[in-house]
Amino acid sequence: MIKFDTNLITAMTEWRRHIHTFPECGFEVDQTAEFIAEKLTAWGIEVVRGIGQVGLVGILKNGDGKASVGLRADMDALQIKEQNTFNHCSRHHGKMHACGHDGHSAMLLGAACYLAQHRNFNGTVYFIFQPDEEHGCGAQAMINDGLFERFDIDAVYGLHNLPGLPAGHFLIRPGSLMASESSFQIRIQGIGGHAAMPHTGVDPIVVGSQVILGLQTIVSRSLNAIRDTAVVSATEFITNGTVNVIPSEVVIKGDCRCFTEDTLARIEKRMEQIVAGICQAAGASYEFEFINTFYPTINSEYETGLAVAAATQALGAEQVNANCEPFTISEDFSSMLRVKPGAYGLLGNGVESKGGCALHNPKYDFNDDILKYGAGYWVTLVGNVLE
Repeated sequence: MIKFDTNLITAMTEWRRHIHTFPECGFEVDQTAEFIAEKLTAWGIEVVRGIGQVGLVGILKNGDGKASVGLRADMDALQIKEQNTFNHCSRHHGKMHACGHDGHSAMLLGAACYLAQHRNFNGTVYFIFQPDEEHGCGAQAMINDGLFERFDIDAVYGLHNLPGLPAGHFLIRPGSLMASESSFQIRIQGIGGHAAMPHTGVDPIVVGSQVILGLQTIVSRSLNAIRDTAVVSATEFITNGTVNVIPSEVVIKGDCRCFTEDTLARIEKRMEQIVAGICQAAGASYEFEFINTFYPTINSEYETGLAVAAATQALGAEQVNANCEPFTISEDFSSMLRVKPGAYGLLGNGVESKGGCALHNPKYDFNDDILKYGAGYWVTLVGNVLE
């Protein structure tokens, strides 16, 4: 188990609260990226900036080892007005770190500082600081900008805090840990008219209602009930009609979640088949759009084993669940796992009044007590992977 100097623990807390005080969203995280880059540079870590617009990679080499590992943290905040009153609450109106990315960055900075000082590894560590996780665009932007071509990264690892799980506990599983997130929009065009004479047109409300009912059969009748866990939810139904006017158009919007890309492809295909069939039978036309924002987060088995071993050493065996239940939340680290082997884990942020406030809540705050656990996990993982 890594024993951090008190000064480093204090510094991680200060870094975390500084980032929390000045939250930035999306790809507009220039101030946060500069703060991180300055720290890395001060410790003698080479920094490459501007990857995926404003992402950055710190490079730390030691010894003659050829192996490498990538450790990723996200930097962006959310468009939420903070309701906390402590001294480090947001000074950027309407923005706050309500998901703990401030803590993720501080933990990885702490690990980078420790590794730069102690160099207890043989190989290369890549510290990946990513923008725009919340919109699901940052990881792919860095990949598209050559992240894995420009840097010889063997495997990549990520870590996220989890409120409601006791501080310092660790959850992970091989295979699908988190679900995909996809949205859909179905525009149905009928023939509107007077509500007193529906026979003169094609009522898109009736067609749309049949479509919504049909969509519910995708999970219950088109997917394997044991293997293909999924959720298909219609969440909006919009018309251009009024109380005595049958509309000419309805728009149905919704959300899908599942745990494999094969299931995702089948949902999209079956969804359009249902829409097309119902519209054809009714004499209506349609436009169908299916937008995948997050892929399923799928951990590779070998790297998951390495993550479990590191967490067990850093946190204690009694605090590690190596085969947790999957989560229907989503994470854009999934895009990196589609390119490289790796593993994503969840670190307990605390329960009830100490770190238990839900993510994306205006009263959320990262629990500074777990900074040492996250940094310790990173340092231990590097030492094990790059022996």
